[in-house]
Amino acid sequence: MPRRTDLTSVLVIGSGPIVIGQAAEFDYSGTQALRVLKEEGLRVILVNSNPATIMTDPEFADATYVEPITPEVVEKIIAKERPDAILPTMGGQTALNTAIALDKNGVLEKYNVELIGANIAAIELGEDREKFKGVVERCGAESAKSIIVHSMDEAFAAAEELGYPMVVRPSFTMGGLGSGLAYNEADLRRIAGAGIQYSPTSEVLLEESILGWKEYELEMMRDRNDNVVVVCSIENFDPVGVHTGDSITVAPAMTLTDREYQKLRNIAIAVIREVGVDTGGCNIQFAIEPGTGRVVVIEMNPRVSRSSALASKATGFAIAKIATKLALGYSLDEIPNDITKQTPASFEPTLDYVVVKVPRFAFEKFPAADPTLTTTMKSVGEAMAIGRNFTEALQKALRSLEQKGASLSFAPVDPAGVPGLVEAAKRPTTDRLKQVQQALLGGATVEELYEATGIDPWYLDQLALINEVAAEIAAAGAVNEEILRRAKRHGFSDEQIGALTNTPEAVVRGVRHALNVRPVFKTVDTCAAEFAAYTPYHYSSYDEEDEVAQHDKPSIIILGSGPNRIGQGIEFDYSCVHATMALREAGHETVMINCNPETVSTDYDISDRLYFEPLTLEDVLEVIAAEQRTGECWACSSSSAGRPR
Repeated sequence: MPRRTDLTSVLVIGSGPIVIGQAAEFDYSGTQALRVLKEEGLRVILVNSNPATIMTDPEFADATYVEPITPEVVEKIIAKERPDAILPTMGGQTALNTAIALDKNGVLEKYNVELIGANIAAIELGEDREKFKGVVERCGAESAKSIIVHSMDEAFAAAEELGYPMVVRPSFTMGGLGSGLAYNEADLRRIAGAGIQYSPTSEVLLEESILGWKEYELEMMRDRNDNVVVVCSIENFDPVGVHTGDSITVAPAMTLTDREYQKLRNIAIAVIREVGVDTGGCNIQFAIEPGTGRVVVIEMNPRVSRSSALASKATGFAIAKIATKLALGYSLDEIPNDITKQTPASFEPTLDYVVVKVPRFAFEKFPAADPTLTTTMKSVGEAMAIGRNFTEALQKALRSLEQKGASLSFAPVDPAGVPGLVEAAKRPTTDRLKQVQQALLGGATVEELYEATGIDPWYLDQLALINEVAAEIAAAGAVNEEILRRAKRHGFSDEQIGALTNTPEAVVRGVRHALNVRPVFKTVDTCAAEFAAYTPYHYSSYDEEDEVAQHDKPSIIILGSGPNRIGQGIEFDYSCVHATMALREAGHETVMINCNPETVSTDYDISDRLYFEPLTLEDVLEVIAAEQRTGECWACSSSSAGRPR
């Protein structure tokens, strides 16, 4: 069906200030929404209180209100601007909760304003824990055994039935705010008390423990004609108990059998239909008990999220952009795919590569903070990498974090220290990946680490494979073509190879270049090369075919700011995007290098070419080489803060 003609102006609600659990991903989704609305000829009104975001620049909306995002303030804006509709699904939980309050207060009815992108009934079905449990049951699926409470007396009564440990999940909160794992009465008093306070409805779900189960997420979209697509499957490296934002995540899911994946897919489609999301996207999270294969539905977010941004960058499927078009009345089969220009948005993405996201933490700035990872998000940013296999993508993602010691180390491990590493790895912390890898290096088995951590044996075996390749490099004693190619296909950096062979990094690089062991750059095309890609969105791999096209105009490379961190956030993504806009207006080809999936700068149509790569000397030099062999490259400019690159 064509776009609705009864809408002439839309109010977009932003997400407000950056907080842990609600960050640059909503600047990205909101900016995409504003661009689509303006392209469709609508008058666009924006309310957002964050001056560091790209969306609050005057050119992105016809009227921008840098004001607090509260029902009272938004009502005044509605009274002045009289928009036809409000789009709240691009601003995270802040925007969604504000829209719900406006509806309950009668403001939307008073000013005859329609909610688009989601409806109140669907939001409440997805966000209200008790109602969502009923949705899952009606779909023939299973939720974890749970009890809804609204007071501490009810919580203590529920604990007698559920037993400890139990999961505490407040309704209508973001980033796991107020959630946690209660192992005893003291934990329950602390966590549930906070959850009741944080929940706008003073509602908390107490849930039977599913700790140690495998956790998955499906990113979904549905239109008014009941077309449904699964945009992306995402798997947590950590088992249930660690918030998705704080876990290493992998796309597509690696350890699901086809039968299991189809079961999750069928449940997800039934749930999105039952909830009634018909003009946009959502994500649905699942847990699978490893021993029995029992599947439970954990929760659903009836809006775009951080996972939506990750799925968009992982697949090239612009979720926020397409969700906005759906909100305007289009159907999925009417929306063209910008990357292929031959397939519609109803064409499900296919990945012929592996994507790994690694969270970035800032516990060094808060030494008194508890580094234990739970269901409440603690990461301040994340880095994403793409490779032809898991080991390559993981090692690229780790060096993308730009933290000293983030990459894996292969110094010998005293076997006497292995039991301590295995014991320490039982508690999920920022060090768990290294503890597991070091324990394997020291002689621990995959079986005993699986027993201790619940991390799937396939991932543990992949870490063991990285250790095996490291041992081969060290045994070679010197770099040669065979060892370089094997190391590079598993993501080892020149620095790591140098440490293993006692060779300076610069010498390793020089030998590698002399032997012509150089990466090629593949394309993210949404369709595993079934159709040609018209948008140059690249990642490096030590493969054979280079997919960077020749270019005529000289290019200028812009170095992005990498993962968000305390002291370096979306204000530098703002600078990067404006640098790109200015250079393109001046007639130059622009090339973006960045590894942050949350940002506007890593959208595939912001620059002439996008390289999703770590911001290290080695990786940037290889992009420069690719640009020089396919055309002329004038210069690099950096729009980021921090140390020179």
